[in-house]
Amino acid sequence: MTKTTMQIDTSAELLENDILPKRHEVHTDPDAPDLSNDVLPKALSESAAQKSPAQWAYERIIMYIQNFEQQLDNDHEIGLGLTGGNAGVIRIEGLGYYDPDIVTYYGTNEAGVKTQLIQHVTQLNVSLVASPKHIDQPEPKRIGFRLAKALDRDGDVTS
Repeated sequence: MTKTTMQIDTSAELLENDILPKRHEVHTDPDAPDLSNDVLPKALSESAAQKSPAQWAYERIIMYIQNFEQQLDNDHEIGLGLTGGNAGVIRIEGLGYYDPDIVTYYGTNEAGVKTQLIQHVTQLNVSLVASPKHIDQPEPKRIGFRLAKALDRDGDVTS
């Protein structure tokens, strides 16, 4: 006979657990990196109720960028595919938000032209792509790791 123990949460714990972030991913490749298995940075372990929609979207996008970059080889950098129009792909060189509801991406397009995408959180639609790095550049530039460091609240730029 197996003895089962039951955990009873207080109403405060139930409320807190309900507003903390949850995530789940399933991939066809069982060895594919799964963001939901990673330890969350301090910023993402905090309640979303205290954040603007822009800050909340910004913090989660950072985690997706970092996860995507971990899968790239040394010949590629992260790029952002833009939907609608003829904007094409931009190489991500910066990411920010403007409370309460704007997320912005900074970079250069395929022709090397400086580009900025400003997006309302209700229209958030981002396609991350592997873009070849510049030929004269020995190492790819990785922004995801720099952005994620800020989410650990060490010299955080998001608060």
